[in-house]
Amino acid sequence: MIRLAAADDAAALHAIYARYIDTPVTFECTPPTVDEFRERVVETLKEYPWLVYEAGGRLVGYAYAHRHMAREAYQWNAELSVYLDRSVQSLGIGTALYTTLIELLRLQGVRNVFGCVTLPNQKSERLHESLGFHRAGVFYNAGYKCESWRDICWFQKNIAPFDAPPNPFIGLREADQDAVTEILSRR
Repeated sequence: MIRLAAADDAAALHAIYARYIDTPVTFECTPPTVDEFRERVVETLKEYPWLVYEAGGRLVGYAYAHRHMAREAYQWNAELSVYLDRSVQSLGIGTALYTTLIELLRLQGVRNVFGCVTLPNQKSERLHESLGFHRAGVFYNAGYKCESWRDICWFQKNIAPFDAPPNPFIGLREADQDAVTEILSRR
């Protein structure tokens, strides 16, 4: 089941994320506390979706979006992230989370979505490519993690047409809640 995250999910989400701290998947080097993670969830949900995947009564993955860049003209772009418990990787859960996230962002008026992947990461690269993202560019030696300089690749996907001037971005709380519920119920 896919649903919107809640503040009470923070400990389970933190446990999933903490396993990535000692890898190059995230460029965060010090794990946040559970309280800091809870605040991230709460702050994100004020404007953007943060989704969790629940299986067998436990959270096994999550995906969220946030504004890609701060200036006003970028409001129709969002950056996506997905993290899965290692026990459920390669089972289609990342695809389900990303697909649902993109549908919600389209409802909010987002036109472009971006994913940032530390190279190499074949699973994440394949996920983005299988969903129609294209490689927008590589930043070489962008970060130092796990005793090595790391390249990152930005993936981009257009999710709405560019045939007319856009309406302003709609925060998740202001979006049509019946439509949000319907999108979530498909999964």
